[in-house]
Amino acid sequence: MYQLPPMNNNEARGPQRRSSSFSRPGGGGQRSSGGASRGYVGNRPRSSSGGYNDRRPSGGSSSYGRSGGQRSYSSGGSRGGRSGGGRGGRQISTFDVSNFINRNPIVTAEAAYVPTHTFAEFGLAPEITRAVTAMGIEIPSAIQDQVIKPILEGRDVIGLAQTGTGKTAAFLLPTIHHTLENRNRLTLILTPTRELAIQIEQELRKLTPHMKLFATVCVGGTNIRPQISGLKRKNHFIIGTPGRVQDLMERGHIDTRQVTTAILDEADRMLDMGFIHDMKAILKDVPQDAQTLFFSATMSKSIEGLVHDFLNDPLTISVRKKDITESITQDVVRYEPHHKFDLLVTLLSKPEFSRVIIFGAMKHSVEKLGQELMKAGITAESIHGNKSHPQRQRALTRFKGGQVKVLVATDVAARGIHVDDVSHVINYDLPGAYEDYVHRIGRTGRGDKRGSALTFVPA
Repeated sequence: MYQLPPMNNNEARGPQRRSSSFSRPGGGGQRSSGGASRGYVGNRPRSSSGGYNDRRPSGGSSSYGRSGGQRSYSSGGSRGGRSGGGRGGRQISTFDVSNFINRNPIVTAEAAYVPTHTFAEFGLAPEITRAVTAMGIEIPSAIQDQVIKPILEGRDVIGLAQTGTGKTAAFLLPTIHHTLENRNRLTLILTPTRELAIQIEQELRKLTPHMKLFATVCVGGTNIRPQISGLKRKNHFIIGTPGRVQDLMERGHIDTRQVTTAILDEADRMLDMGFIHDMKAILKDVPQDAQTLFFSATMSKSIEGLVHDFLNDPLTISVRKKDITESITQDVVRYEPHHKFDLLVTLLSKPEFSRVIIFGAMKHSVEKLGQELMKAGITAESIHGNKSHPQRQRALTRFKGGQVKVLVATDVAARGIHVDDVSHVINYDLPGAYEDYVHRIGRTGRGDKRGSALTFVPA
């Protein structure tokens, strides 16, 4: 167990009692001035908008328990930063706490991948190859090396790869090539979060300078009217979250019968977030001869069902990197009721906690916790599904730029958000499943860096 120094009497009593009330973030989701991303993908200034679909609750749970109906403990997530072990926490079965403990991770050497192709050998359009070179990308990553050729050949592909493996370019490069050959093609890309949709659009923009390819980003949590306006003009790419895409379909602004390529990125996360029915509704009218690409970190039973229904003779390519937890020290912090927040403040006061992501279960408790940390003198921002797109982008920019030390987030930040040099991940509220835990702690210890993850559990 992670050891803290003994607290003196003042520390044991904690900070003076403060009000834990907070006002809702200004503007709300639908008041945002953000809108569609529209215009040349390559070389014209644009406004990107994204959104975590506001029809879906944020994931996670505020309870810890043993599987198989054994004891379950509330971690007080629903009461925000001030309390620990309070009433009202949602009770669900999670995994055994022993999964959190790995104080001495053994890092095994991973052999460098040797690609069998160069970008010039794929047969991509010359302007694409020039764009890749201008971005400083010299050799394909493993997933790029193995999937670009089959996608260029028109195959349906299932790509099993973790975040950070270069999979975005792996599916964009051949799709851009097909679009340059036939500008009447329409590619629909579905992602679980607005942040990931924005990152894909930004990558698309970098890969298509001066190519006059158009895209619209369609995501929840932002004003729908600019997105509708963008869809009235010709698009080569539509990038969106499932809920907003389905909304626009129901309003008659997206006709999936015109889709020639459908791409589901992080399909497992979309299923985890409850988008299964939206995904089926979106894909059901996509023509049978359309090319369909699934990218996911895992192959669950639900994904297998989607594959069976919507892919034609798919080629499965798995790029297995080393276990994400090999470079991360994992431990638990046991807390007594009413001292949970005080323990957190004590930890964050240590110099080694230089850039920290704290995960909470509920949107309102994440907001409260961020405000309580600020009152305690610790600079913090928060990201959750109730925040508008500009608010979330501002929080992320300030955290990336070092203006704040702590980012408090729901599981919306567990995937698709990349921040360098995160020293620690803290699970202030427990995730609902081990897979969610792995994705959370994967925000630290990235690349060749070592990381640390701590999980709060009741004593």
